[in-house]
Amino acid sequence: MSTEIKKVVLAYSGGLDTSVILKWLEVTYGCEVVTFTADLGQGEELEPARKKAELLGVKEIFIEDLREEFVRDYVFPMFRANALYEGLYLLGTSIARPLIAKRQIEIAKEVGADAVCHGATGKGNDQVRFELGYYALNPEIKVIAPWREWDLGSRSKLIEFAEQHQISIPKDKRGEAPFSVDANLLHTSCEGKALEDPWVEAEDYVYSRSVAPEEAPDTPTYIEIDFERGDAVAIDGARLTPAALLTRLNELGGANGIGRLDLLENRFVGMKSRGIYETPGGTVLLAAHRGIESITLDKGAMHLKDELMPRYAELIYNGFWFAPEREMLQAAIDKSQEAVTGTVRVKLYKGSVTVVGRKSPNSLYSMEHVTFEEDSVYDQRDAEGFIKLQALRLQLLKQRGKVTEPPSYE
Repeated sequence: MSTEIKKVVLAYSGGLDTSVILKWLEVTYGCEVVTFTADLGQGEELEPARKKAELLGVKEIFIEDLREEFVRDYVFPMFRANALYEGLYLLGTSIARPLIAKRQIEIAKEVGADAVCHGATGKGNDQVRFELGYYALNPEIKVIAPWREWDLGSRSKLIEFAEQHQISIPKDKRGEAPFSVDANLLHTSCEGKALEDPWVEAEDYVYSRSVAPEEAPDTPTYIEIDFERGDAVAIDGARLTPAALLTRLNELGGANGIGRLDLLENRFVGMKSRGIYETPGGTVLLAAHRGIESITLDKGAMHLKDELMPRYAELIYNGFWFAPEREMLQAAIDKSQEAVTGTVRVKLYKGSVTVVGRKSPNSLYSMEHVTFEEDSVYDQRDAEGFIKLQALRLQLLKQRGKVTEPPSYE
């Protein structure tokens, strides 16, 4: 296969790293660069990225609002599974990468590009997530990963390269950033530098989406979330689009100090890393979704889902969103959600979210069966035979007594 690159689609933020990458691609490969900037709800104005790309001579610039697609087709399917990586992480960065990769491949086809490029480093998970997405969608695509190729291994070298090629750098961007930040509508992730020592508590200024739980209101906030087939559709009776709903949950959760996480996790590439995450809306949504499942899901289905969830979460974390096994698990999860419709009432208070009410037209909860008062639907004498059958193997084990050792033939 020829290594000649004529046109490349770059995932572009407009920051120092991707601006240097843009020029480096032109210098190193002599190719035309097309920029793609995705609005996933990171809360930043994206027009400066367009102006920066124009100043750098880019002719084809794609800036797209993908917030609704992101929540509808990626976040919500993941939340149907109650996915948590290593029991805690709501996968905010992980779930954004397949959508970015998909659009890069689609744009590459539209503009006739023969390569795509990302700015992920050679130490992290994102390089894997992006590239597994690329190859799953276009096995023939060429991938350029500058951090695995160039010798610009420090911020000072990046700035030096930028100055050599007349790339403007704001004065406030010349100093060393205290930590790296990745954000989208689901979460904010902060890693590296000032946060690398896992013994040192993160300063409060690291958090940008939530008040400290100690400073949250002294009065609880109660909200009701409506679900249809496993997806949240309304808050306090007001129907919202997926992105608008998650935005509102972020506001409510953040105002009550909900969703902060200090996590030491296992990266796919083998090392451990420490991340400070904020997922206020997602934390509320997870609790509410489990609440509506508790009244609508059959015990067997619920327990099987809980068994499948760690595998499903790991697939997303490791970048296998487009793999057949993830799609197979998704089909099973989506099947389980057919009756997951109803309303959950939650209490938000000083960093905690508590389900305090749930109702559904598909409820499996029967007060007639569980009441402590007299009833006519359950014969308590039936439990005796049930218990005896469950105990039979335990009784036989105990009656057997000590296992006889085989004779020695020495």
